[in-house]
Amino acid sequence: MKLLFITSTRIGDAVLSTALLSHFIEQYPDAEITIACGPAAAPLFAETPQVMRVIALKKRHLGLHWLALWWQCWPNFWHVVIDLRASALSYCLMTLRRVVWRPNSGAVHRLVSLAELVQLSEPKPPRLWIGVAQESAAARLLPKGPVLAIGPTANWRGKQWPGENFAELALRLTASDGILPGADIVILGATSERATAAAAIDSLPAARVHDLVGKLDLLTVAALLARSDFFVGNDSGLMHIAAASGVPTLGLFGPSRETHYAPWGAQCAVVRTGLDYDKLLGGTGYDHRTT
Repeated sequence: MKLLFITSTRIGDAVLSTALLSHFIEQYPDAEITIACGPAAAPLFAETPQVMRVIALKKRHLGLHWLALWWQCWPNFWHVVIDLRASALSYCLMTLRRVVWRPNSGAVHRLVSLAELVQLSEPKPPRLWIGVAQESAAARLLPKGPVLAIGPTANWRGKQWPGENFAELALRLTASDGILPGADIVILGATSERATAAAAIDSLPAARVHDLVGKLDLLTVAALLARSDFFVGNDSGLMHIAAASGVPTLGLFGPSRETHYAPWGAQCAVVRTGLDYDKLLGGTGYDHRTT
């Protein structure tokens, strides 16, 4: 049987969608799965079982990327089509079962909403499948002893706690009276986020910090985080990768809703600003590109 799984462009949403993907892998153990997602998220699925193909859906003018995806998918008869983008495409394919998710505007976590979509009594946790190569790379890279992992970046500036604050926090946590005395500090982020991460890196002693910004693929990042002792970072795709890896995770929230996007897991928690989401985004002339 053939299964088409259309998921998100953004890494964080794609990580959360693996909770639903793992449900379908369990439900259809003989399925041949095709995944369509954004180019940034595509590497997340490199080791996912039963996945025959990953289509990196690059956005095009006038929505022509959907036409390109339809052209790649229409010749097949799909037993199941799962569309987490609520696109018209899913209604233009031959399938026995069609599952289309639409965002919930209420105060419900995204994983709860995904679970309700397929009548699960409780949400499954996100899951990332790690290969031997990524496990080996993480083992080589990770310093011996305790490790504090820091994610000082996010997809827009309003969600970024200042890098200098991350550095101060890291030094407190790894001080002799901190929760991870003497721990090495690993800084993570994408290549495009190097300028943002630099404020944290430059504020830490060079001998203590391991700068891995832009140097690892996403699954190696997940493998490295699984071997770390604690992660703290902004609300971001990296935060959701950390939570899915099982490392104790603290997510920092300001102009985004922790009710929808808190890191998921027994060892996860959030801290947010004193101002709530609506007050942060409700100011006169607010523009997320410049604020």
